[in-house]
Amino acid sequence: MTGKTILLVEDDPAIALIIRETLTGECGTFASVGSVGERNAWLADNRPDLIITDVVLPDGDGIDSLPGAGVDPETPVIVLSAQNTLDTAVRATGIGSYDYLPKPFDLEELTASVRAALERSSQPAAKVDPGQADSHGLVGRAPAMQAVYRTIARLATNDLAVLILGESGTGKEVVARAIHATGLRRAGPFVAINMAAIPRELIEAELFGHEKGAFTGAHSRNAGRFEQAAGGTLFLDEIGDMPLEAQTRLLRVLQSNEYSTVGGSQALRADVRVIAATHRDMRTLVADGRFREDLFYRLNVIPVTLPPLRDRRSDIAALVRHFVDAGRHSGLPDRQFAPEAMQLLERHDWPGNVRELGNVVQRLAVLSRDTIVTPRDVESVLRDSGEGAMPADPVDLIARAVDDWAREQLAAADHDGEIHERLEAIVEAALLRRTLREVRGNQLEAARRLGINRNTLRKRLGQLDIDPAQP
Repeated sequence: MTGKTILLVEDDPAIALIIRETLTGECGTFASVGSVGERNAWLADNRPDLIITDVVLPDGDGIDSLPGAGVDPETPVIVLSAQNTLDTAVRATGIGSYDYLPKPFDLEELTASVRAALERSSQPAAKVDPGQADSHGLVGRAPAMQAVYRTIARLATNDLAVLILGESGTGKEVVARAIHATGLRRAGPFVAINMAAIPRELIEAELFGHEKGAFTGAHSRNAGRFEQAAGGTLFLDEIGDMPLEAQTRLLRVLQSNEYSTVGGSQALRADVRVIAATHRDMRTLVADGRFREDLFYRLNVIPVTLPPLRDRRSDIAALVRHFVDAGRHSGLPDRQFAPEAMQLLERHDWPGNVRELGNVVQRLAVLSRDTIVTPRDVESVLRDSGEGAMPADPVDLIARAVDDWAREQLAAADHDGEIHERLEAIVEAALLRRTLREVRGNQLEAARRLGINRNTLRKRLGQLDIDPAQP
């Protein structure tokens, strides 16, 4: 890119040096400054082909201050930030930035973004109103969530269809509402419908509305969800559960942007942005003939995949604080979490994802006897809710189970002094039975896996009264 000029605005000398060395050869001139004031002074005499800027600078905000710095609106901007939130991503889009890379960023990704930005056309980037940006209920700075934030920010300037994928409880509707709240249709309504909760014979009437007398029980005209969402966003939750016959009509509406009510003949305009979501594997549904391939591609223009909570454990502490704060505003008592209690929450697998965590935090707020939530509080709530009393780590499970058993044995007035021997037999018997089941009774293979002599295995099976054929 000989002849091109890059301006880097970064106050950390180490990061600035790494970026300079990485981008050597990508441009003709590379300038580096460390503050808003230095940037503005440089821009007074120079015109860069690309600006790479941090957000938090010693004398101001690198995003908010840029529009007033005299930068050509066609100059691409790449925003770097450790403030890895949806707010930052949307504000970056608000100034027309070409890209947003959360710190720590991948150098190869930065290089690719720089090359693409320098080669892009002279068309100015579309802008959104940064005043509309906040978290919108989205909490977390894990890398997987950064990808979600960046996608939401890029959706703010268009009306493309979106398909949100993720396990139950990962927050698909929260993301849908964030897309709506930061998008072009934020002044319009957000209307949600759960396709799995509507009887198949009523789905079309729910979506498109019906006229009086259209079917038994239709005593008056009812507006459907498309009509209710006019000018805004229609969120089709659990789209994978939609019957095939209803899929056909939905496809026609998305193709023509027109529909008619059940029992009606007048064509109505479908003035909505469609966001769909599902916890199902859509490609498998398509392959099995349970979902129309053409409808899938209509909905899957921009896919957004939400990570399960077990893949973003670093966000659990922030989520817990978020739920505690939300509960306090709803009248629940404020709570703090002991470090050991938080560790238990961070190790739990959370099959119900963020929704499950929120429920557990609310119960802890109500049931904990003190302002500090203890590990025993967490264990009790998880146990009572059927969500697993112990953390997922098997070693911790075993250690805590032994602790409970030993406490009971040692407290007994008539203990016989053979506690160690009995525990050893219990644990060994469980290990031998599991191993024999895994190898289908093959004692030679069982001894090999256990790392013991075959004769020793036979002896212990006899002493523990274990039938190797039926372990």
